Order: sequence, then structure tokens, then C-alpha cells
Amino acid sequence: METTMIQLKKKTAQRLRSFKNYGRQSYDEIINRLIQEAEEEPLTEEEIKEIQQGLEDVKANRVKSIEDVAKGYGIRLKA
Repeated sequence: METTMIQLKKKTAQRLRSFKNYGRQSYDEIINRLIQEAEEEPLTEEEIKEIQQGLEDVKANRVKSIEDVAKGYGIRLKA
């Protein structure tokens, strides 16, 4: 495998390490995963509006707790 060196500020390298999925994951794997995620299809206008509506619901306290939702479906949560 052909490689090259890039210069990173220490803070940038620390931030990259925080994206590791497992201990010995290489920077190449991390960077490629981040690039792939960035290149994925962007959100549609409808999706953005739904997210904004959800945030407004949270701010206005129009939400239910997980306990209430589970109870409504007859699900018992573990303590």
C-alpha cells in the first residue's frame, strides 16, 4: 500500500482519535469513513422541516417520556 504523510495540528489529531470505532483503527480508516459520511445524500427539504418541527416540539415540551411511550404499548422497562 502506498502511503503519504500529512501534517496535522495536535488538536486535530486528538479530534480524529475521538472518532475511532476501535483501538487500533488507522487514521486512514477514520478519514475515509468521515469522507463517506460527508458524501452521502444530503437531507431533503421535507426531512429538514420534520427535524425542525421535532426540535420545536421538544422546546415546547410536546414530548412523552420513554416510560409513558412504553406504558402505552404495554412494554415493561427494566429498572
